[in-house]
Amino acid sequence: MKSLNLDVKNIRIRYQDTGGDLPVLVLLHGIGGSLELWQYQLTLLSSSFRVIALDLPNHGLSEINEKAFDVIEYAEFVWAFLDQLAISHVYLAGNSMGGAVCIHMSNLQPDRVSKVALLNAATLGKQTPLPFRLMTLPIIGRLLSRPNRMAIEQQMHSIFLHPNEVSEETKLVITRNVMRDGAQGAFVRTLRKMVDKAGQKAHLCRLSLAALKKISCPVYFVHGRQDAVLPYSQSETAHQNTPGSELLILDNCGHTPQLEKPVEVNDLLLRLLN
Repeated sequence: MKSLNLDVKNIRIRYQDTGGDLPVLVLLHGIGGSLELWQYQLTLLSSSFRVIALDLPNHGLSEINEKAFDVIEYAEFVWAFLDQLAISHVYLAGNSMGGAVCIHMSNLQPDRVSKVALLNAATLGKQTPLPFRLMTLPIIGRLLSRPNRMAIEQQMHSIFLHPNEVSEETKLVITRNVMRDGAQGAFVRTLRKMVDKAGQKAHLCRLSLAALKKISCPVYFVHGRQDAVLPYSQSETAHQNTPGSELLILDNCGHTPQLEKPVEVNDLLLRLLN
């Protein structure tokens, strides 16, 4: 599928759009990711949805600059992106940081969101791996985030339960994302907006959980049981405190269910239409 570009708030954004006069499903990737991590949804759901996936600022092949966005600023940015496409109502699905962005998009403009799917969503609890916490420290952060083979391997082993089973195409995308000039610096700047030495920032977790408690649309939590980045207990607790929500825990699955368990995730996303 051909990639498109759009200038939003003076930032060049890459996105893909399957088009058609169908309900709009917006897909948001996690920190350090890109729209290719939704490849199975872009190709397999286009008969039911107009599927749109974008590289958030400082990610993928979108523009990299010195501004660091927190999840609320990303939520505002995605709404600005959708405004430029003249899209009024959406279904939302987000993985990891993208899930946190979906929560705040729903909180900012609830009347425009039909349903939300949160896949291993961030900012639901403080716990996060030690390397992420160490990367927020000045000197250690620079050392750990150097764009090299170790950084690629670390990301692969963080987001996939079985990294050796990942397609060569996906490995090339992750390599490109890590090695792109300026990408690792942008990764650390974004990470520091979300994480400190104690874990995911407490005030962001409070904001996300408060937003979910009062959310007005149906919410579907999905989480890989073997997630090495964010424990599935965070989605369990958030589900218990989100009225009317549903929870799906996927066995033999890590941090990226849309790639590791595409059949189950696509079935759930199709349920959003019902």
